[in-house]
Amino acid sequence: MPVAEPQKELRFTRAGQALPFAVLAAVCFMATLVFFLLAPHRADHPVLPHPAWGLVPLAAAFGLMRVAWHCTRHAYILLSPIGVEIFPFFRPGVNMQVIPWAQIAAAEVDKARLTLHFSAEKNAGIHLSLLPVAKDRRELLATAIRGRFPS
Repeated sequence: MPVAEPQKELRFTRAGQALPFAVLAAVCFMATLVFFLLAPHRADHPVLPHPAWGLVPLAAAFGLMRVAWHCTRHAYILLSPIGVEIFPFFRPGVNMQVIPWAQIAAAEVDKARLTLHFSAEKNAGIHLSLLPVAKDRRELLATAIRGRFPS
């Protein structure tokens, strides 16, 4: 089946990685609430920690939420008319890798990995984990790759 609009790109984000960071942020925020909600009882129980200690998990919650937001909003793999663009987690603007379609001889997709072969013998290439991509989007990625490289 031909691609309807080949001039457009398909963007796959790290949304699958965002959920654990968001859950950890929620846990840290709940720890912050515990510190602040125990503050009125500190006079009766001097062994309770000072409420200022609640700022530590609050800062962690803020940082984890930013990481979750980053994973949800920024691309991991782009399928563009040029080729496959891969964005690493750290410094994606600097360490981005573009693999032109002409360089890719074959591609394989399974549940957890995308393999791009650079030779017909399949002895050179790159493996990309699909775990950062949300589960419901992995099949869309597989369909797009299979559309470009029919078996």
